[in-house]
Amino acid sequence: MSLGHDTEMALVGAVELVNTSPAVRGTEGLGDLAALASFVSARDISEVSSLTDSDLVAVHRVRAKLAAILAELADLAELANVASASTAINALIAEAGTTPRLTDHDGYPLHIHYFTPGARLAEHLAADCGMALAHLLTAGEADRVGRCAAPDCHRLLIDFSRNRSRRYCDERTCGNRIHVAAYRQRRRASAG
Repeated sequence: MSLGHDTEMALVGAVELVNTSPAVRGTEGLGDLAALASFVSARDISEVSSLTDSDLVAVHRVRAKLAAILAELADLAELANVASASTAINALIAEAGTTPRLTDHDGYPLHIHYFTPGARLAEHLAADCGMALAHLLTAGEADRVGRCAAPDCHRLLIDFSRNRSRRYCDERTCGNRIHVAAYRQRRRASAG
């Protein structure tokens, strides 16, 4: 599957943003402007002006909307029924006031930005993530959104693997922990 680099990065960004939520991780991952600035830097989000407290509040609102959409996609048993997710994505895109434009900045090849020039961070995220989710749905790939299989983890994930085999939000933490626990259980069973 190839939705294009920018779309895939926006989908990863949407999942990472949702995974900063206290409902997912237990604590607030974007509790202050420094954490928000760190998120912007780590995600290499372009054209972001100085951040304010109102940006933090607005990003939290967008995160809640994305969380609802992604949770719905992760829980879809029947991919034919995506009307509710489509409606929510359309609302997110409309609220963001998307303005598609071609750009080639910072050494990246020509690509599309969906946010209005000068948009605040929340509008930027809503436009890019909303359009990425729209592309995911129209490509028939909504089942790429899932939940970590570790029983004590509530994080969402996006699976870009060819055979759709990704089970854990992070193989090094959740995946390794589950594999070690299974190994120890097998050792105890064979020893006793």
